[in-house]
Amino acid sequence: MSNLNVHREEQKNKSGAYAWYVVLLCMLAYIFSFIDRQILALMIEPIKADLNLTDTQFSLLHGLAFSLFYAFMGLPLAYLADRFSRPKIIAVGIIFWSIATALCGLSKNFIQLFLSRMGVGVGEAALSPAAYSMFSDLFSKDKLGRAVAVYSIGSFVGGGIAFLVGGYVIGLLKDVSLIQIPLLGAIKSWQAAFIIVGLPGVFIGLLFILTVRDPQRKGQKINANGQVEKVTFQASFKFLKKHKTTFTCHYLGFTFYAMALYCLISWAPAFFMRKFALTPTETGYMLGTVLLVANTLGVFCAGWLNDWFIQKGRKDAPMITGVIGIVGLVLPLIAFTLVSQLWLAVTILAPAMFFASFPMPISTTAMQMLAPNQLRAQISAIFLLISNLVAVGIGTTLVALVTDKVFENPLMVGTSLSIVGGIACVLSFVLLKRGCKAFADSMQKEHAHS
Repeated sequence: MSNLNVHREEQKNKSGAYAWYVVLLCMLAYIFSFIDRQILALMIEPIKADLNLTDTQFSLLHGLAFSLFYAFMGLPLAYLADRFSRPKIIAVGIIFWSIATALCGLSKNFIQLFLSRMGVGVGEAALSPAAYSMFSDLFSKDKLGRAVAVYSIGSFVGGGIAFLVGGYVIGLLKDVSLIQIPLLGAIKSWQAAFIIVGLPGVFIGLLFILTVRDPQRKGQKINANGQVEKVTFQASFKFLKKHKTTFTCHYLGFTFYAMALYCLISWAPAFFMRKFALTPTETGYMLGTVLLVANTLGVFCAGWLNDWFIQKGRKDAPMITGVIGIVGLVLPLIAFTLVSQLWLAVTILAPAMFFASFPMPISTTAMQMLAPNQLRAQISAIFLLISNLVAVGIGTTLVALVTDKVFENPLMVGTSLSIVGGIACVLSFVLLKRGCKAFADSMQKEHAHS
């Protein structure tokens, strides 16, 4: 009997170790995804100069081109993830977006770069819904928040590395006007940066195919005939309608929260370069360090706080964690652009980035806790559809429009960032606060029927 217990314990440990391996590999893929999507922000000035773009046009490249297809492709890819092999879907997505990132480096004009950014969005849409769905099958609910937090850390590690590597490459090539590459000819330094960060992701995709198996799906609903209910879009929308108030507050509340985050990440580089005359290299090193420290700690703390609330018996754990985060974010987000000393601006930016990272793990945890297994990827994809269109596509473009059309002065980008981000914070607070009771009621209702 003791030998049997030892064997079971060994199997449990192996299972736990494998589950965390999957999380870490997904995190590595997420790191590369954020490197590929964020490196554009650091290279705003050389790209604008070479392609003769306005802030608004650049925001379309950084926001809409990526978010439009990232959002809409998420739904069909999530539908496939709820029915077929999630690791294979993720692997194909990684390889696709990595190649698309490299193609950004071959772009010669606005249209070519726009189309390549769309390709990055299509590929990256395959990752998160399928990954979230797998985590729910690999971890119990009281550990899910930490697992999602570890995965979410990849976004800011990736963003930080994008700034650091981008800054290093730009600094390394600052005195080189053109680089000769076999078969490709002469390219600019910013184009080389895309190729350098894009291609390594292909190897992550291959590693995913070779080492990750699709976990057994848990908690699937069974119909009257004793069979697993088939996955349909209608079932997802029916579930959303059943919990209309909960998902309205969740989807919109965390979307406005994400808007504040993406406005920060997208426009902080331009703010520091324009107001304090920093070089792209200096900006990359500074912002890369902030993201790696402040945002990474914020994601981890949000996941830990969510799990702590769950252990205390709070059914609204993800929502109340979001409320705490948005309260901590609003003042530093507005204040860091108003000071005149560089050291003070960076000091205030750090807590803003810390609290801005809260929605990454908890918005996901909330959906995985509430939704039935075979709908989880789709419920997540619908949220990502709304969040990316509004937060990335519209939010980041609003900052550019206020700068270009209202102030008509590129140096006012910091004020634009504070205005748009501050309004987003207020809207997020109202929605998440209202959503606490609705989410707890929905959890009670679903638990009573499980």
